[in-house]
Amino acid sequence: MNSIKEPNYFSIKNLLIFLIPSLLGIFLFMVPLEDAEGSITLPVAYMANLLSDILGDAMPVIILAVLLISVVMTIFVTITKPKTFLENAFLKRLFIVGPFWLVIRVLGAVFGVMTYFQLGPEAVWGEVTGQIVYADLLPVLFAVFLFAGLLLPLLLNFGLLELCGALLNKLMRPLFRLPGRSSVDCLASWMGDGTVGVLLSSQQYEQGHYTKREAAIVSTTFSVVSITFTIVILSYVELEHMFWPYYLTIFVAGLVAAIVTPRIPPLSRKADTFIDGSPSKEEVHPKGTNLIALGFNRAMGVAEHTAKPTAHIKNGLQNVLDMWLGVMPVVMAVGTLALIVAELTPVFTWLGAPFVPVLQLMQVPEAAAAGQTIVIGFADMLLPALLAGGIESEMTRFIIACLSVTQLIYLSETGGLLLASKLPVNFLDLVLIFLIRTIITLPVIVLMAHIFF
Repeated sequence: MNSIKEPNYFSIKNLLIFLIPSLLGIFLFMVPLEDAEGSITLPVAYMANLLSDILGDAMPVIILAVLLISVVMTIFVTITKPKTFLENAFLKRLFIVGPFWLVIRVLGAVFGVMTYFQLGPEAVWGEVTGQIVYADLLPVLFAVFLFAGLLLPLLLNFGLLELCGALLNKLMRPLFRLPGRSSVDCLASWMGDGTVGVLLSSQQYEQGHYTKREAAIVSTTFSVVSITFTIVILSYVELEHMFWPYYLTIFVAGLVAAIVTPRIPPLSRKADTFIDGSPSKEEVHPKGTNLIALGFNRAMGVAEHTAKPTAHIKNGLQNVLDMWLGVMPVVMAVGTLALIVAELTPVFTWLGAPFVPVLQLMQVPEAAAAGQTIVIGFADMLLPALLAGGIESEMTRFIIACLSVTQLIYLSETGGLLLASKLPVNFLDLVLIFLIRTIITLPVIVLMAHIFF
């Protein structure tokens, strides 16, 4: 029996309301499948890719329309402040933004127009700058945001988080300083995609389920790239035959970073309060509590009080619009600027220079060539793998490929999403977390590389 006194919500109806959406959500976001081409992907990613293929040549026009609608509506609502928008909490939050975010949205739209029509300096719209964000990244995000926004309620709103919260709190708290319910977020990020992880974390934070510290930890620690994308990186460095050693290394290094980074600044100094300012209340289960019974009963309670299907659909559509109009312009602006700095200036080469003697000390072959790839991943995760193409040593290419994934923060996608969301992290936080993860994971990766090579 459960020793915590709570109403008993168990019924066949509630069980079905809990199980059907939750199992469907797990399948869509966490179960890797093999597609027709033999690649490993997730159902939600497969649907996103299918939509991108169907839209085809229309996608660039749709992306441009999204960027322009975002900036035009933001300027219009900010200047005129129409009553209809001010009285609607969602529209007010979406279009009335501060001066900084207004400039970012304008910049995103300007970069979008320049890239689509190939106007102005090629430094902005070139193949290694604006085109990477506009033509390669934003179409994927557009499709992922549509399906993730609509389908994430399956994971969030039917009791799965409450079940995992009760079962895994004793594991997540001591290891990662996170509540048990974050295990769903962590798995969805690790098995799925970093963008999905950021979306899930942001919604959990805004709904009052994560404190500022917890939201910052889970969004910057577990929002890793998908299995599919790791394979893409591996193919760039021509080490496809090393997939299992490669993924094992990523897992071990990522686990070490996930244990250490929440315990040091800047994450350890985030306020342990919820978005409304209320303090965190850590739940302690009395001895003898049947956690399985407790978790299932709480899941049944959520199922009993869940909103009507139309409310979930409305919430999902709002999520989609929020991501399309609020996040995509930020990714376009920040991602393009970061790639311009990375490709056309020596800034990242200078920043990577201090790592060269460290790599030499660790007996990494071609340390000088590897050093310039260490920091450039902050701009885009693929850049280190592209630069590694001229390195002869398989061991060095292996290290670069692993590190580019475990660093996790990169401005052209995850970093841009984090900055555009309401999650409590700023640009300086991202810089520090990127460097800390680099310092923590590099020795682990090099040690594993010495074992495999």
